[in-house]
Amino acid sequence: MNFFELFALPVQFEIDLGTLSTRYKTLAQLTHPDKFANAGSAEKLMMVQKNAQVNDGYQVLKNPITRAEHILETRGIELKHEQQTVQDTEFLMQQMEWREQLESAQHQNDPEQHLADLDSDIGVQSKAHTQRLSELLNEDSEEANHLAASELRKLKFMAKLHKEIELQEEKLFDI
Repeated sequence: MNFFELFALPVQFEIDLGTLSTRYKTLAQLTHPDKFANAGSAEKLMMVQKNAQVNDGYQVLKNPITRAEHILETRGIELKHEQQTVQDTEFLMQQMEWREQLESAQHQNDPEQHLADLDSDIGVQSKAHTQRLSELLNEDSEEANHLAASELRKLKFMAKLHKEIELQEEKLFDI
């Protein structure tokens, strides 16, 4: 299912999240199973499925990473279950450096600041890769789509590392 069509949005990376939210609320109300309590079992089942699609679509489109994955899926590039890793040597070196910084955090004089600096660095890099991803997805050519997939892999790694930083902070500071 093309969730952009479901929410009547253009297939593009940059979307208006307010419009998405408004359309989600409308569609969720229209397909809510309680509205079909007196309907036949087939119609009830259909509305439960439609409501699930609305909920799934909203979750996919509101998150930039899953939104980009969905755009690439609509263009024939499947990333969700792939095992391919980032091939960019420079980025691989950056990954190793970030991992070392994360692992050494607990041994720093100020682990909280160390983790904050690491998270900030990843955030800056993430913004740059997100901008590049947006530009590539706007091109919609075979080459641009494959380059966008590469950028998306990098962003997925950075998002995962961000989560690991949060877990490390919780562990270090009993948050």
